[in-house]
Amino acid sequence: MSTVKLLEYGEMSPEAQAVVDDIKSTRNVDDVNNFWKALANDPATLSRIWAGLKSVMGPGHLDPLVKEMIYVAVSAANGCDYCLHSHSASARAKGMSAEQQSELLAVVAMAHQTNALATSMAVPVDPEFQQ
Repeated sequence: MSTVKLLEYGEMSPEAQAVVDDIKSTRNVDDVNNFWKALANDPATLSRIWAGLKSVMGPGHLDPLVKEMIYVAVSAANGCDYCLHSHSASARAKGMSAEQQSELLAVVAMAHQTNALATSMAVPVDPEFQQ
C-alpha cells in the first residue's frame, strides 16, 4: 500500500500536470504509471526527478537496452520492487530476452556475494586497478 495518495491527473496541481503532460508526450503514452502519480504530491520533486531521468535515460553513449538493464541491476541490488518490475518491463520492451534477464540477475547476485566478501575481509585494492 502506498504511503502517499496516488494522484490522478485531475487531482494534480497545474505544475504537476505540466510535468505529467511532458512525460506522456515524451513517452507517447495516455497515462503515467504510479511512480509519477505518487511524485505528483510534490511538484518540485516530480519536476526534478523527471528532468534527471529524461536526461540520463535519453540518447547517449549507452544503448537504451543497456541503460534499462543497468537500472534493473541497481533496482535489484537496492531491493526496489517497483523499479525492478517497471524497468524489467521497459527492458523487455527494448528487446531484453528471458535469457538475458536471467543472466543479468545472476550477475547481480554474484556481485552482491563478492562485494560482501571483499568488504568483510577489507581486501586492499590492487595497485593496477587504481587509476
